[in-house]
Amino acid sequence: MGRFQAASSLLVLFAIVVNNGLSVPMESRESWDYVEVRDGAHMFWWLYYADSHSAHYQDLPLVMWLQGGPGGSGSGFGNFEEIGPLKRDLEPRKASWVQAASVLFVDNPVGTGFSYTERPDGYATDVATVASDMLVLLKHFFREKDEFQNVPFYIFSESYGGKMAAAISLELTKAIAQGTVKCNFAGVALGDSWISPLDSVMTWGPYLYTTSLLDDYGLADVNTAAEAVKQAVEEQQFSKATELWSVAETVVEQNTNGVNFYNILTQEPDEKSALSAGKDPIALQAQRHIGRLHSRTLSELMNGPIRKKLGIIPQNVTWGGQAEEVFTNMAGDFMKPVVDIVDLLLNAGVNVTIYNGQLDLIVDTMGQEMWVKRLQWKGLPSFNQLRWTPLDDPASPGITGAFYKSYKNFAFYWILKAGHMIPSDQGPMALQMLKMITQQD
Repeated sequence: MGRFQAASSLLVLFAIVVNNGLSVPMESRESWDYVEVRDGAHMFWWLYYADSHSAHYQDLPLVMWLQGGPGGSGSGFGNFEEIGPLKRDLEPRKASWVQAASVLFVDNPVGTGFSYTERPDGYATDVATVASDMLVLLKHFFREKDEFQNVPFYIFSESYGGKMAAAISLELTKAIAQGTVKCNFAGVALGDSWISPLDSVMTWGPYLYTTSLLDDYGLADVNTAAEAVKQAVEEQQFSKATELWSVAETVVEQNTNGVNFYNILTQEPDEKSALSAGKDPIALQAQRHIGRLHSRTLSELMNGPIRKKLGIIPQNVTWGGQAEEVFTNMAGDFMKPVVDIVDLLLNAGVNVTIYNGQLDLIVDTMGQEMWVKRLQWKGLPSFNQLRWTPLDDPASPGITGAFYKSYKNFAFYWILKAGHMIPSDQGPMALQMLKMITQQD
């Protein structure tokens, strides 16, 4: 296979819309490609052009979606489980973000989804490498798709994707200033993002206690485990901190009878605890946080019909086949905060949005608010003086779906009744938020 192979055309999607008893094929313009970002390291991207009845795609923003994990696939999970035009069953998604923006899914870091490395040393081990790789891809993308160079470009992210998005945004800002990347970067949105891991871990106990998911004994156990993580972070022992983070999650599971870290109103299956016994802490974390992004049905879709449709996936590459290696190679980076990068973005005038789900545990809102209050951004005192504004849930008029605050180039959205994957839990609310952030309402 050559270094770059692309496909771009007006395609008939797999879904069929039934309209007044007639089958009508949905059409959408798409494009995809591979970019070799380092020797033997290949990243896959998939673009959906905006499909709006009221505006041309060049009059709407371009949104790049970055999945978490690390090792979660935007082309798979983000696309078919959250914001793409089709759901996993290939039925149309009513609240697809393609209605309001062109959407670029990138399987990031190298080894994620359909991205792959030919060499064992090709994986990223920190966000600096992740950002460097993405800059290579974006430079290529905006050169090949020069019609997007003047279109407002936003980076939206989820979970560990937010940590990577912050680092990528800072490097992109520098590259634009230097003239090495031509694009109209308009802002970054950090969804349930692993920006300050320790703040998340330290608030697990209080959050679970106030929601009646821990008793006094359980609170003491979880807080003790969290303190061990804190000590390792303070001593700059980040690999040890990652292992202790795994221990803390196990303590949470044991004391809550298996609460789901991604939505506290649900419970993990009983077999997960059995699988945990005797596992290496990092392997256990891969099981907990990568496995859920690679369900059997999604894997069958991606490695079956989607792979066939794309037509450029190398024969020896399996969607998700290197995901656990992506995760484990980043283990030394997990517990490192990037709050300082958010400060740099804000002080550079970059538009930054935080959005978080009310029912998320792994990156609970309490923890997000803690690091936000420590920002050195000069506008923070004025932001803190604001009262939040309620937003109606588009799916339930008259019912509050979210609250938000916005001051100058910083905004925070509190999304109600949503867990870690906000677009999956509250699709119409997430779509409205997208429109507000990209100034379409």
